[in-house]
Amino acid sequence: MTLPRTMTAIEISTPGGPEVLKAVTRPVPEPGPGEVLIRVKAAGVNRPDMIQRAGHYPPPAGASDLPGLEVAGEVVALGPKGPAVPDDMRWDYKPGDKVSALLAGGGYAEYATAPIVQCLPVPDGMGWTEAAGLPETFFTVWTNVFQRGALKPGEAILIHGGSSGIGTAAIQLARSFDAVVFATAGSDEKVKACTALGCARAINYRTEDFAEVIKATPPKGVDVILDMVGGPYFAKNLDILNTDGRMVHIAALKGNKVELDIGKMMRKRAIITGTTLRPRSAVEKGRIAVELKAKVWPLLASGRIKSIVYKTFPLVEASRAHALMESSEHIGKIVLIP
Repeated sequence: MTLPRTMTAIEISTPGGPEVLKAVTRPVPEPGPGEVLIRVKAAGVNRPDMIQRAGHYPPPAGASDLPGLEVAGEVVALGPKGPAVPDDMRWDYKPGDKVSALLAGGGYAEYATAPIVQCLPVPDGMGWTEAAGLPETFFTVWTNVFQRGALKPGEAILIHGGSSGIGTAAIQLARSFDAVVFATAGSDEKVKACTALGCARAINYRTEDFAEVIKATPPKGVDVILDMVGGPYFAKNLDILNTDGRMVHIAALKGNKVELDIGKMMRKRAIITGTTLRPRSAVEKGRIAVELKAKVWPLLASGRIKSIVYKTFPLVEASRAHALMESSEHIGKIVLIP
């Protein structure tokens, strides 16, 4: 297969608002050791892309400077043999295979490279658009809710931002593993969407106090909290956390600095933790991929859980996609189509 020398990509011309995203011509990247080159059919849009665009989330060393942390597409080339990886991470992809891939950057383009261990097959029957919304979302939910948060069947979980891409995936997965699910969202329409996905109770945080609702609704406390808000939510989160509960932070949209009641944390034996996914090594991400392939991909293939896509935009209209995400009007994922 003869590949083009150049491609269209979306560049951050200077730190700023959505308008700084510009279509440019770039060389088609070459896959490095242990990588594949993917012809991108669709690329997911995520909050970290916005933070990078604003100048506050630089890519890791060696990663593409282009935004974009997840794609779906066709493998078109393989890089040289990479470093040794565990046997269960030895994915055997070849040109023509359909994959969804987690990236450290570079997804807003017609071609992108990804470590082979961070690729997973597109689930049977799923289109490119839905597949592009899987990697960043499901890698994040799995590692934070099930690995760090250790959610167990029968436990209760509160998911903040339930109508986001992360939230809609977390609700579905938690229900699939027999948890009692609560979620917060910012409108009655979003509350209805969360309820339809399996929430026992969804809470409009603009009209209700989520902590008071949780304390009044059986089981009147939660074992795991997935939080992307931080700031003013922290004390309330700790207040409704059950004994031996786990509070997992994946963002701090309303502030990084909080005041911790150490005595309450000790009495509850609470675990307060958090992660970022992007800086982790390919092998660490590959370990998450192994668990996803075994435990989550069959649920996607069977239709028990779905990739919820709100709207698509042409790649060259990435600025409109960012403006929509910043408006918080969406429910589920926003996807770019080259």
